Amino acid sequence: MEIILKEDIQNLGHKNDIVTVKNGYGRNYLIPQGLAILATPSAKKVHAENLRQRAHKEEKIKNEALEVAKTLEGKSFTIGAKASSTGKIFGSVNTIQIAEALTKEGFNVERKNISMKEDAKELGTYTATVKLHREVKVDISIEVVAE
Repeated sequence: MEIILKEDIQNLGHKNDIVTVKNGYGRNYLIPQGLAILATPSAKKVHAENLRQRAHKEEKIKNEALEVAKTLEGKSFTIGAKASSTGKIFGSVNTIQIAEALTKEGFNVERKNISMKEDAKELGTYTATVKLHREVKVDISIEVVAE
């Protein structure tokens, strides 16, 4: 079954992508939840026209994301956490704290667009990936220090 996505869905596709999914997943979950519409020939024509009109706006947004990526690249952010004398953190540093650190520096990034390859459960330096646009990703360095 072909559908047109209305929102970004992790491990499936981005907004306005035409993807093929199993019939049950499309009919029973994606379409009733309002996450997708059925890709009929008329819906595809409307979708193509909308994409043509949106292409200029997308280019502008992508260029802005590239500029932000250039300023973010190579930057290091410090996050304080309560830790034991052995260097273990009580809890862990997560995307919420990284998003707050980015906001303090003037970068407005939603926490759902930040991902870490490994959990920060000890003091040290970690790498986080910030997704600014569907085609623009940048790795930043996160240093976890004791408070």
